[in-house]
Amino acid sequence: MNYFTSNQPFLLEGGGALPAVTVAYHTYGRLNADKSNVVWVCHALTANSDVAGWWPGVVGAETPIDPEKYFIVCANILGSCYGSSGPLTEMPGNRIPGEPGRAAVSGSGDGADSVEPGEPYYSRFPQLTIRDMVRAHILLREHLGIEKIYLLMGGSMGGYQALEWCVMEKDLIGKLFLIATSPAESAWGIAIHTAQRLAIEADCSWRDFRPDAGAKGLKAARAIGMLTYRNYNIMVQKQTDHDSEKLDGFKASSYINHQGDKLVERFNVFSYWILTKALDSHNLARGRGGDLNSVLKSITQETLLIGVTSDILCPLAEQRHMAEQMPNATLKEIDSVFGHDGFIVEGKKIGVLLGEWMMGS
Repeated sequence: MNYFTSNQPFLLEGGGALPAVTVAYHTYGRLNADKSNVVWVCHALTANSDVAGWWPGVVGAETPIDPEKYFIVCANILGSCYGSSGPLTEMPGNRIPGEPGRAAVSGSGDGADSVEPGEPYYSRFPQLTIRDMVRAHILLREHLGIEKIYLLMGGSMGGYQALEWCVMEKDLIGKLFLIATSPAESAWGIAIHTAQRLAIEADCSWRDFRPDAGAKGLKAARAIGMLTYRNYNIMVQKQTDHDSEKLDGFKASSYINHQGDKLVERFNVFSYWILTKALDSHNLARGRGGDLNSVLKSITQETLLIGVTSDILCPLAEQRHMAEQMPNATLKEIDSVFGHDGFIVEGKKIGVLLGEWMMGS
């Protein structure tokens, strides 16, 4: 894990600022002499910058994105809990006049005007957007001396970032690979995230200023999410009990509880709340003087789009729409039972399609 810190104020799209920003990141391979071999991967909601660890078959030795050939970068998103600036970040000491023991919070999420110096933001971390995350990636790009990205890629929320970045720095992006993603958050997605945040907010401890606050709410939010990451068919296939006499203790219930516990062990409720808000804000057309289709038409990079047939969160209709509007897009469909999670689970299938496209493009 590497870290880059900018000590300049980081202005946020929704207002307010962070007094400084830190970006945690991984790199693999080496930058070649003419800096033409950069592949930048944008990660999804609860993932991290160690892309070689969570995307086998796509990134790593003897995959299409091989560190022997490419200089691979993946940065942890702002608001997460894996090293970049987020709710668990300690507030630096911008002192409030007359209160030497307090530090100012600019644009804090709950209207609080101060925290103790050295105390984490917790629920006071300001609202983020996908564009804020991309602007932090751009700071890291500049720090690393990267002047051109050969291939920019991401799935789900990672695709949101890649699309935004391609619009923000169009001349720097060579090719795009997008999977299980969309150009704007749907009403369906916003409704799901709202339900998840309601689950978090129902946990009376979630606003407590401690790292383990809101654990029950986070578990419930993950349970809601799992129903959209998978689907009816895979749940019935994998979690059906064949004991017709059972009254309790069902496999499906145990599975959902287990998935919730796993996330609580590795993630943070404040990050989950902030990042689902950022997902809701995603819309390529915002502030760009046109409708969504006109923005998509402006993305002229060679693009590989992949959709998963059973995805109910970012369904194939989203990728088909993008393919119709983006002038140089190729759409491939993966027949998978794993729903939205297919963009990670089906790494081998994805790797084959990506490799073929890269050789032919």
